[in-house]
Amino acid sequence: MDFGKFKYEEKKKAQQSRKNHHVIKVKELRMRPNIGDHDLENKLKMGKKFLNDGYKLKLTLMYRGREMSRQDLGEDLLTRVLSSLSEHAQMEKDSPLMGRKKSIILAPK
Repeated sequence: MDFGKFKYEEKKKAQQSRKNHHVIKVKELRMRPNIGDHDLENKLKMGKKFLNDGYKLKLTLMYRGREMSRQDLGEDLLTRVLSSLSEHAQMEKDSPLMGRKKSIILAPK
């Protein structure tokens, strides 16, 4: 077999595998525990749009200063967000508090 022909066929196989490869993209929404209702509605609207477009959604809850002493407010916020996005997404991964951030990843249904 000719080496040039072999290289050509390998290149074609690589192109075909790249063409069939699907990259999963993740969009992130960041929020703080004392976010306002209207701001939260806007974030949820963007989150629904991302999920409907087929992206995974990473929700990051950031604590600053004295908010670390009231982590229950952040947990309540995350449960509110999950309940409002439950018809569009399902929870894929829930990570524990890492430093001052807590993240969850939602996958579209």
